[in-house]
Amino acid sequence: MIKPYIVCHMMTSVDGRIDCAMTEHLPGVQEYYDTLDALDAPTRISGRVTAELEMALPGKFEAKTAEALGKEAFSKAADAEGYEIVVDTHGTLLWGESAEDERPLLILTSEQVSKEYLAYLNGKHISWIACGKEHVDLKRACEILAAGLLDEVSILIGAGIDGRGGMQSVFDGLPMERGITPLKLTDRIADYGEFNIFPVFSGKPLA
Repeated sequence: MIKPYIVCHMMTSVDGRIDCAMTEHLPGVQEYYDTLDALDAPTRISGRVTAELEMALPGKFEAKTAEALGKEAFSKAADAEGYEIVVDTHGTLLWGESAEDERPLLILTSEQVSKEYLAYLNGKHISWIACGKEHVDLKRACEILAAGLLDEVSILIGAGIDGRGGMQSVFDGLPMERGITPLKLTDRIADYGEFNIFPVFSGKPLA
């Protein structure tokens, strides 16, 4: 099995917060996408919230029946060198015609996704993988995609502080005994007119 190289690229506030509705207002958003384009990755993967904000159609899929798929399965609707992968655990996002996209869509869901939603994706000619009993099993999804897990982390620091209590941070919840993962500065995107500097760090992920 040929294992692809997988990079986790993200944008955070100075205090490590990753809420999409917040980060999109930080200076450095365009630099985030410029850096993403520079990675030149044939396949990109996004979470449901990011996809809902930037990619999906307005609204939410409402199944008329609650019958879950209840098993691992997949459907390949298009052959391509790369895909736009979206994690949508319960199958709620609405989509246009996948044929219009530069990269064909591939949706990852759990086995709790409704059969009706998968029929909806089939009708849109959108590929999908259902794996994981309650949540998407990313490791298994990567196996189905003939892939491994994360090889590199790429983080662009946006010029702003979130500071709100209870908001999600980049690497919350790791055990105390886990060691520090060193990162190296790989780029500095500067706008000296505004005195903004957006550092980009990368390094091997936490094992």
